[in-house]
Amino acid sequence: TLEELEILWDKEIEKNPDDPRYIRWKGSFLERNRSGRAATFLVFDDDNAVGQVTLDRFADGYSGNREPLADGITTAYVNSLRINKEYEGKGYVSQLMGFMENWARKQGFSRLTVGVEAAETRNLAIYLHWGYEHFILAEEDAGELVLFYAKAL
Repeated sequence: TLEELEILWDKEIEKNPDDPRYIRWKGSFLERNRSGRAATFLVFDDDNAVGQVTLDRFADGYSGNREPLADGITTAYVNSLRINKEYEGKGYVSQLMGFMENWARKQGFSRLTVGVEAAETRNLAIYLHWGYEHFILAEEDAGELVLFYAKAL
C-alpha cells in the first residue's frame, strides 16, 4: 500500500539524515505510484517491509538522455532496488525481482532496463546474472558513472 511505502521511505530518510535527496525521492516515488506512472513492490519479513523495487513506466523526469529506458508501452525502468543490510544474501531480492518481472510481463512489457553505478561491481554482477546483459548507455549522474542495461522478458 502507499502507507507501507511511505513508512519504508521514512526509514530511509531516518537512515540518511544528511542527504536531502531522500525527502525529494520519497515525494517523487509516492506521487508516481499514486498517478500510475510507477509501481513499487515491497518484500516483507513477517509484517516488516525490508526491501523495495520500483518499476517506472516512463523515463521523463530523469536527468540526461534516458528516453531509451522506458516508453510506457514495451519498456519499463527498474529503479530503487533496496534491501535492508541484514537481509542481503537471503534470497529476498531475487524473489522480489522475480515477482516484479512477472508483473511487468502481465502488464505487456517485453523489456526492462536498469542502471547501476560502474563502481558497484557486485551489483553489476548481480544484474548481469539476472539477464540484464544488453548495454544501452552510460551517463554521469551526481559525479558517478552509471551504466544502463536491458533484459528481454
